[in-house]
Amino acid sequence: MLRSMYSGISGLKNFQTKLDVIGNNIANVNTYGFKKSRVTFADTMNQTISGASASTANRGGKNSMQVGLGSAVSTIDTIHTQSSLQNTGRSLDLGISGDGYFVVANGNALSYTRAGNFYLDNNGTLVNGDGYKVQAFDTEGVLGDVTVNVNAVLPATKTTEIIFSGNLSSNTVGRNSFTQQMKVVDEKGVSHTIDVHYIRQADTGTSPNTVPSNKWDVFVGGNSPFNADGTINATVPTQVIEFTNGKVTSPNATVTPTISLNDVTPSVSLNVALDFSNLTQIAEATSAQGTPDGSLEGSLESFTIGQTGEISGVYSNGKVNTIGTVAVAKFSNTSGLTKTGGNLFQESISSGTANIGLAGNGRGTLAAGSLEMSNVDLSEEFTDMIVAQRGLQANTRIITTSDEILQELVNLKR
Repeated sequence: MLRSMYSGISGLKNFQTKLDVIGNNIANVNTYGFKKSRVTFADTMNQTISGASASTANRGGKNSMQVGLGSAVSTIDTIHTQSSLQNTGRSLDLGISGDGYFVVANGNALSYTRAGNFYLDNNGTLVNGDGYKVQAFDTEGVLGDVTVNVNAVLPATKTTEIIFSGNLSSNTVGRNSFTQQMKVVDEKGVSHTIDVHYIRQADTGTSPNTVPSNKWDVFVGGNSPFNADGTINATVPTQVIEFTNGKVTSPNATVTPTISLNDVTPSVSLNVALDFSNLTQIAEATSAQGTPDGSLEGSLESFTIGQTGEISGVYSNGKVNTIGTVAVAKFSNTSGLTKTGGNLFQESISSGTANIGLAGNGRGTLAAGSLEMSNVDLSEEFTDMIVAQRGLQANTRIITTSDEILQELVNLKR
């Protein structure tokens, strides 16, 4: 009689634990990055009334007789399934699509989270809502805090190279010319507009046996190759380029002439490397253009976070500079992580050591402007709640029925 009462009590305790877990899941149905839990039960020890016996020549075998002594909580598992991402449009909100956790630091202690609602503190450090600092790899690959300096200024860089690409049409007739304008930056960080003229040399031979020229005169900056009436004068070109079978054969290496910038007084000169190796001369439209390096001073205007976690600062001069790369951790056994509150997990002896690396490298990718929703399914939780409630009620009936029978036994003495 007492066995049934204690079995009922164990059932009450276990179903109460199940209801506690269900209640916590439902309470966090709208908690970003929350991972639901579940409870599993196992039966406890059994009291053996009689043991099993083997069969004999005259009598068959007999099974053992056992009476169970109730149930116990076997596991409380954290279910780390992927949940859907909700678009927020906020650049500092990050969601992980796939495996992995953001790494945040409180001093030297690291924690891990799927909730990517991050902020910038007064120092420009990327933090979560509790001030834990988001960890990222710097440009040297060292893991640490990441700071976005909104007052950052990218210094001007002098133009040192111009790379030419595209096509100079082989259908060009005679000394026709093409002109392009570009901006270069001098050593003081001042921008200058220069012209680049491509002029095909005159055909060789005499009519009707003329041979189309495969040489072009290129004038970069400096004096114009044209007279006042627009005809080509005898100014020495900055460089002569020669094609064979449509490809540049001369010069066969980068050249570094001195070019003059006549838009200021006195004129400024620059030593700029010119790379013509990517030019072609085929029977297509002319599309040749030069792309100079160098940039003006620029201030940080905005920053973006890419799918692989790179934090890129966008400057007013058009330059994009990588500030750092958000770190993502993965574990051998995610169910072994310990919940510590505040949407945080910590590694345990069961989870294994965190393997921290870059997103997309065997880990999930990041989605900026999104947050991962809770993976709690309300319909599933309500169903489990009904089952737990009925289980708890059934166990109370065991206790009350056993109590009534005990009362009848007591009444036998009367």
